[in-house]
Amino acid sequence: MAWETVIGLEVHLQLATRSKIFSGSATNFGAAPNTQANAVDLAMPGMLPVLNEQAVAFAVKFGLGIGAEIGKRSVFDRKNYFYPDLPKGYQISQFEAPIVGRGVFEITLSDGSTRDIGITRAHLEEDAGKSLHEDFHGLSGIDLNRAGTPLLEIVSEPDIRNAEEAVAYLKALHSLVTYLGISDGNMAEGSMRCDINISLRPQGTETLGTRAEIKNVNSFRFVEKAIQHEFDRQADILDDGGTVVQETRLYDAERDETRPMRSKEVANDYRYFPEPDLLPVVIDDAYIENLRKDLPELPVQKRQRFTEAYGLSTYDAGVLADSRALADYFEAVTKRCGDAKIAANWVQVELLGQLNKSELSIGDSPVSADKLGGLIERILDNSISGKIAKQVFEAMWQGEGSADEIIEARGLKQVSDSGELEALVDEVIASSAAQVQQYLEADEGKRKKLVGYFVGQVMKLSKGQANPKMVNELLAKKLV
Repeated sequence: MAWETVIGLEVHLQLATRSKIFSGSATNFGAAPNTQANAVDLAMPGMLPVLNEQAVAFAVKFGLGIGAEIGKRSVFDRKNYFYPDLPKGYQISQFEAPIVGRGVFEITLSDGSTRDIGITRAHLEEDAGKSLHEDFHGLSGIDLNRAGTPLLEIVSEPDIRNAEEAVAYLKALHSLVTYLGISDGNMAEGSMRCDINISLRPQGTETLGTRAEIKNVNSFRFVEKAIQHEFDRQADILDDGGTVVQETRLYDAERDETRPMRSKEVANDYRYFPEPDLLPVVIDDAYIENLRKDLPELPVQKRQRFTEAYGLSTYDAGVLADSRALADYFEAVTKRCGDAKIAANWVQVELLGQLNKSELSIGDSPVSADKLGGLIERILDNSISGKIAKQVFEAMWQGEGSADEIIEARGLKQVSDSGELEALVDEVIASSAAQVQQYLEADEGKRKKLVGYFVGQVMKLSKGQANPKMVNELLAKKLV
């Protein structure tokens, strides 16, 4: 049987507020256990929640960013379930009336094609604490620092059909929320976590199969692997005539497998009812429009501008606009050197290559945008060749100074004196009689290849400092 995968994603996004959604406790990551949990977070008797307005603003910004319906009247509900790291025995969430309604989110795939993924809703809720198992010898510890951290849960329609689309959706979502400044999107720290709802159905049919939910997957690579594993598992069951059980599963990255956690709950199991300690959230058009004015240029808009204003390819614009920090860096390099296409090439190849190799983010780059722009200026004014520029970049990366300082200290300035270059060209021609004869007897196509020999010899004599353009021009005149 040929099976079609049907996937919907629930993304839990920690919002970048300084305090929690219903209390004044801090939300800093990495604090000592239970040092950022006050009486409200601990659900002490008589404690009442007070809504953090910044969380509401961030949620509305997200809705505006995807062109979704904004709930002008949203309601908080109690979602009842017991878990050790949920002190109240319920989670304050939104059910019937979320802050963000339906929207559409465009993703770009590796072949350059685009797809629209429907957004069902995005609602505000509080995060739970964290159970710790590693250091307690058969027991569990409870850290409530995370309890009450504001979450925006973004629920997609079941429009995703494979792992590539799922990862593209998550990367595009990550790019959007970091552009908006509403979350750092750090998956390693749990700022962005994903639940995968996946089912299979015979290709060409519309009826949905029984789904399994894979909880709390926290990297793009693990999402891809979890989907592939779950597809194989469900396909094996169905091919053998079995029935997929609706359940919640966990992806084990070490074993590269999913395994059951519990039977899948439905809404009735949670006994939702309106939160009696919080009034409905009512916002008006003026509030929404003020937030709309505050929106930055979004990734889709920036990609379009990069292609139109700088003449970049769709691929290059997509890479450079993926991250707001990277886009800003690229534009600063371009402003300094005045050549967007060379700037794009150096940022994508040399800079990103070194950052990936060193496992650094763009914000941690030891080469500033101004310094990289200065290096490109020296290429453009023929002070150095592209080959020598790579040496200079390496030295800049090691902290040896600006391009000009390194070129001066190492004596790397390109030789562009016509008399000096002509002498080098004459020396190479005089010592390469066989190659000259071969060149003269060759057709036009082969000559282009053979001239590389002469250029290489001149570069060798000049220790890589000869101006290659001038060398080619001199050779063209003399090899006749």
